[in-house]
Amino acid sequence: MPYEENNEYFKGRGAQVNTHNKFLKNKYITEHIEGLDEELLENSATQLIDEHPKTIVSISSSPDLPFMYSINPYQGCEHGCIYCYARNAHEYWGFSAGLDFERKIIVKRNAASLLEQFFNKKGYKPHPIMLSGNTDCYQPIERKLKITRSLLEVFLKYKHPVSIISKNNLVVRDIDILKELAKLGLVHVTVTINSLNESLRQKMEPRTVTARSRLMVINKLASENIPVRLMMAPIIPGLNSSEIPSLIKAAADEGISAAIFTVVRLNGAISELFTDWIHKAYPERAEKVLNRIADCHGGRLNDSRWEKRMRGDGKVAESIHQLFRISVNRFLKGRWLPPLRLDHFTPAAGKQLDMF
Repeated sequence: MPYEENNEYFKGRGAQVNTHNKFLKNKYITEHIEGLDEELLENSATQLIDEHPKTIVSISSSPDLPFMYSINPYQGCEHGCIYCYARNAHEYWGFSAGLDFERKIIVKRNAASLLEQFFNKKGYKPHPIMLSGNTDCYQPIERKLKITRSLLEVFLKYKHPVSIISKNNLVVRDIDILKELAKLGLVHVTVTINSLNESLRQKMEPRTVTARSRLMVINKLASENIPVRLMMAPIIPGLNSSEIPSLIKAAADEGISAAIFTVVRLNGAISELFTDWIHKAYPERAEKVLNRIADCHGGRLNDSRWEKRMRGDGKVAESIHQLFRISVNRFLKGRWLPPLRLDHFTPAAGKQLDMF
């Protein structure tokens, strides 16, 4: 069945619709708008929703993730990246993975105190913790709330290893703390860039900073001897896959120590959202891109197979892997990311500091 064309495009947002939450029985629809006295409107402004969790560290059992422990000070993300796998998690909160994900942001203001409680558990042994495994810990509201900064202060206080991933230049605000962590071998920063094409970035990641700004972040971090790597995520065949060499070269020139990537995966509601978006943003190549994505995932847009879901398989995926390997060998030969240290962890010292 051909895609039903809809020329309405919401600038400044990634998702163009609110998909139905599979956990909810009912939903609002406007199938017969002629029967309404007035248009069914919804609040389009970003809303903050306070959450008061009892724990803040999530422990994953996924065998294909490089990290097991993570902290997400925010759920939902105003960056609005259309492809974001974290959108599906918003349904557990009773919201849509679509526009709700980027307009209803759940905030965990007590994150730092909960992290201290976690470190002070009897018998706790340190493991590297990721900020954030789900949504960006440096999304726009962090500028005001400073929850991520308060977490970094706790990591430094207890001398605990932390890994950060972000696509926002706000990370340089905390370079004072990151420098101290780096001196002890306690921090990695991963900067996500998946395109140098500003037109594509504006449509695919509407509320993020430019690629040039993110390259400047890499430069500033590297110049302070803070280990930094490039994350190309996601690689979308037919949309940004040809940019792999230029991306790695550009980031290498600014000082990255390593590079990693993922192949796009469109699980759950993301499949519907991405399909709707690409037909509106790039109608002339929508089917080509969708077919190439499916080729990476056994003929389907959805893929939950361990080891395959983020790397893909098949001829299209293999061409991406090969281009990545060639580019790394050419531009990053001899560079490496130092391992995070675990031997500095000092919970007792942290408790003593609380006395003063």
